[in-house]
Amino acid sequence: MEGQGGAADPQLQQFIEVESQKQRFQQLVHQMTEVCWEKCMDKPGPKLDSRTETCFVNCVERFIDTSQFILNRLEQTQRSRGSSSESMMD
Repeated sequence: MEGQGGAADPQLQQFIEVESQKQRFQQLVHQMTEVCWEKCMDKPGPKLDSRTETCFVNCVERFIDTSQFILNRLEQTQRSRGSSSESMMD
């Protein structure tokens, strides 16, 4: 392990990142399912009627749109903070 300066194994870091992404995705799906189920499912039955199915489709699409908007906004905020702190260092 000489020469690595105590840095973690890159393969291990990549594995941890992939597993973290999987966990975040599973949490997002669980949250989306919970929100859309509460919003759209009036009375569970053997089949979804077209109104309920449309509600689920719209709910999932809006949930994804909202999540993507928030992620993009956070990335923009992070980039603007990074560029302002870099300019302060100049």
